Amino acid sequence: MNPASSAASHKRGQSRNHYRWCKRYRSKYGAPLHEHGAKVVIADIQDNLGQTLADKLGENVSYIHCDVSNEEDICNLIDTTIAKYGTLDIMYNNAGICDSPFGRILETKKSDLERMLNVNLVGAFLGAKHAARVMVPQRKGCILFTTSAATSIAGLSSHAYAASKCGVQGLVRNLTAELGQHGIRVNCVSPYAVVTGMPIFDFETAHVDPAQMEMALSGIGNLQGQILKAEGVAKAALYLASDEANYVSGLNLLVDGGYSVVNPSMTKFVESLGKLQK
Repeated sequence: MNPASSAASHKRGQSRNHYRWCKRYRSKYGAPLHEHGAKVVIADIQDNLGQTLADKLGENVSYIHCDVSNEEDICNLIDTTIAKYGTLDIMYNNAGICDSPFGRILETKKSDLERMLNVNLVGAFLGAKHAARVMVPQRKGCILFTTSAATSIAGLSSHAYAASKCGVQGLVRNLTAELGQHGIRVNCVSPYAVVTGMPIFDFETAHVDPAQMEMALSGIGNLQGQILKAEGVAKAALYLASDEANYVSGLNLLVDGGYSVVNPSMTKFVESLGKLQK
């Protein structure tokens, strides 16, 4: 990868029980871009975690507070990046929140849906909009999103979460058509379940260790002998951001070990997880 300026946004569900996992998850996303020569601006709502990561990565990495659902914050992120580095080559919209996958449609509140869409979809939209604001005049750039295997696998998540991530996938397709005319590539990475700080599963209540959860997810996966970790998703994003993918655009890169091909639904597994918490 040639030296580049990149902005990466993060916003995760907060839970003190998952602090350790959340911290580790973040570090896996910023590091690969930095290691391959990119100048990175990390954007987050959790200032201590974000600044700690920037300090850890060191030179050519900075942190800025940003709520992706706030357009003024997104504008400030992009403008600060341009002021600091003079260009924006990669915009990685990695911000996201989730909820429990066990809720049924009749139990889902309108406010739950609005909250999910506001961060996962509106945040992605605003990130792409203001990245395009500076990339279109440059006639080049790469806009990335983290979506989810829920875009291809039914029953993997709540209805609100699935709707938000499928919306991002639709946004990727539309942006590909428009921004390709300006030399800008648009892609997304859709991972299978990764154990992180997002509160998909209440480890403490269910008395399940996160490492055990990783093994359980791996066990029901299609690609045996492997565990999907955050760094695996980060490496997929790194490929899409790199010169090696210079003619790749409009791709929803599934990082799911082939699970979506052979298992189109995870409903039974999600139901079994729900029973563990009762």
